[in-house]
Amino acid sequence: MKKTVLVLPCLVLAVSGVFAGPGQGQQGGAIYIPLISKGFQHQFWQAVKSGADQAAKDLNVVITFEGPEAETMVDKQMDMLQTAMAKSPRALGIAALDSKAAIPVLQQAQRNKIPIIAFDSGVDSDIPLTTVSTDNKAAAALAADKMAEAIGGSGKVAVIVHDQVSRTGMDRRDGFLDQMKAKYPNIQVVSVQYGDGDHRKSADIAKAVITANPDLKGYYGANEGSAIGVVLGVGELKQANPRLDIKIIGFDSGKQQLDAIRSGLMYGAVQQNPVKMGYETVRAAVDALNGKTLPKITDSGFVWADRGNLDSPEVKAVVYE
Repeated sequence: MKKTVLVLPCLVLAVSGVFAGPGQGQQGGAIYIPLISKGFQHQFWQAVKSGADQAAKDLNVVITFEGPEAETMVDKQMDMLQTAMAKSPRALGIAALDSKAAIPVLQQAQRNKIPIIAFDSGVDSDIPLTTVSTDNKAAAALAADKMAEAIGGSGKVAVIVHDQVSRTGMDRRDGFLDQMKAKYPNIQVVSVQYGDGDHRKSADIAKAVITANPDLKGYYGANEGSAIGVVLGVGELKQANPRLDIKIIGFDSGKQQLDAIRSGLMYGAVQQNPVKMGYETVRAAVDALNGKTLPKITDSGFVWADRGNLDSPEVKAVVYE
């Protein structure tokens, strides 16, 4: 069943339930659990929020869900994390923009016996009791396999990643590059650049790389913003050169990517399960508060989506638009 996600302006704080005031780990008898996201400008995060909201309702807890306006704003995310900590939550979820920057605040939480659940992107620490995420290296390796399939096993390809400091950015980059190196000696990766998950910046990068490499055969965008940027860039170049044929492999969905897959502009995309990610983050926090032992990784899964299977039950269950 298709997930319907409410699109909210990216500058608005998304709140579920009653906001817990300073010093209150409970509000009206309900457990308070803030979730600090990497951002809120992409539909992916709105889908994560919808899953977290449903878990909060099912498990009778109060959550807040917020993130900075852009996924480059590490300092603002740290301010949000500090503010959440000042409200003495019972547990806390974090999707870290920087895998190291959050550690001092998480150490404070650990001293205060506040269970930490990482989601989407882990941190370079064993403080989180579990990390609810896609196996990003495996998913990126699948993207590499699909790219090789799309371009016939040889030629030049390029990569745009959202960042080089978050665990998701590093794993989705390295999983793709490692798979290419290990399995496809006739494919050359000519460029790996970082577009901050911004559509326009990623589009401009893609156009510059394609212009500099007129024989480029494929482009991989490692998150929703990166992939949409590639789609926009290739679409703009095709206006002047309708015969341009770049096989685009993306990550996540959203309406623009799904439309690009349906039209054939995008070859396909790896689909995470953001609704499940949000749900399992809240459930893991509640389980931790109930004394349950959590696995270090809670795999939220992924599937491949292309024009041939976009309407299959497996894909429809995880895409969002």
